[in-house]
Amino acid sequence: MSKKNSEYDFKWCPGCGDFGVRRAIEMAIVERVNKTGLPVENNVVVAGIGCSGNMVHLLEGPQPFGIHGIHGRTLPIALGVKMSRPELNVLVVAGDGDFLSIGGEHIGPQAQRNLNVTVVIMDNGVYGLTKGQSSPTTELGVVTSSTPYGKLENPLNPLDLYLSIGVSFIASGFSAQLKNLSQLIVEGMDYPGFAIIHVQSPCTTYNDTFEALKGNEKKGIQPMVRNVPPTHDPSDRRAAYDLIHSKSIPLGVIYKHPESIPLEQRAAKASEKAKVQTVSQLFATMRT
Repeated sequence: MSKKNSEYDFKWCPGCGDFGVRRAIEMAIVERVNKTGLPVENNVVVAGIGCSGNMVHLLEGPQPFGIHGIHGRTLPIALGVKMSRPELNVLVVAGDGDFLSIGGEHIGPQAQRNLNVTVVIMDNGVYGLTKGQSSPTTELGVVTSSTPYGKLENPLNPLDLYLSIGVSFIASGFSAQLKNLSQLIVEGMDYPGFAIIHVQSPCTTYNDTFEALKGNEKKGIQPMVRNVPPTHDPSDRRAAYDLIHSKSIPLGVIYKHPESIPLEQRAAKASEKAKVQTVSQLFATMRT
């Protein structure tokens, strides 16, 4: 980043939704620093491979620690960071291709462990960095560089996936709504457990869905997104399911397990049961 114009020095296309996500994450971390009094270095951002990887470079001057992992392996890296340094606030950033395809196998285990990290997924429905191939969330029949005759698979519903495999905190956001998205990320970071904020973040080059998401009254286009009703009870799993399967994409907190016990607490209880052995005892065990 340069001091002249750090806002636009990232290698993203003009109008990319990830600019909004970056700003929302920055706002959320600043709010957390002010609220907790902990330094910004108490935060760690773990990124996968893709356009979302630029999220490890957020601020001029002091900033969170950033780790570029390998494709689809953000959650194993986050697990290592959190279990070795549980006092750190770990934020995972990834795209729909990185997280839901090659990385999809890791979501279930961390949900069952209730790994205490916050995950922000930028969903643009394509592999943007590698020139627009179809991703798990690309719609059926869409022509892309990897599906010249149309995509053959049905699109994955990420929110339905998260709910079905036991993610403790599920929220849905939109990159064009910075303040709301920032507060969802703050709430996810405050939650003691596995929190996923799934963000609609359109790719203006290969899959520009801004107008479809926001709607256009003059063109008769109804918005695809709508706010979660104020009457919605996020602790009600059935209500969360019905919301996810409504015709629109809900924005807000969809599900929040009311009795969340994070992994580090479970591990601490298990370690209390472990018998501490001396070096001599350990060597004796190896000989037998």
